[in-house]
Amino acid sequence: MTLEELTGFFRMIAPRASALEAVLKFDFGDDGIIVVDATKNPAAVSNDDRDADTVVSVSLSDFSKILEKKMAGDLAFSMGKLKVSGDKIIGVRLTQLLSR
Repeated sequence: MTLEELTGFFRMIAPRASALEAVLKFDFGDDGIIVVDATKNPAAVSNDDRDADTVVSVSLSDFSKILEKKMAGDLAFSMGKLKVSGDKIIGVRLTQLLSR
């Protein structure tokens, strides 16, 4: 998946993302950033870098594999391929949101 496709995906699920009640940033390194501001209803999604309650750092290809169920998110986390900084509870809520 490209950054544009993932941004579109998050815009599609934005109405459900408000349950996160926080600002979540996905840092894909050189491939870009997606910020989901779920303090708004519906959640706002952008590619603008800003402060966030929780930051998920992962490669774009690994995150795509997680979404496509080709890699388990908890396995990626335990292998160090996916890192979460900030409020870890938001990471748990994100897992629930993405599994729907």
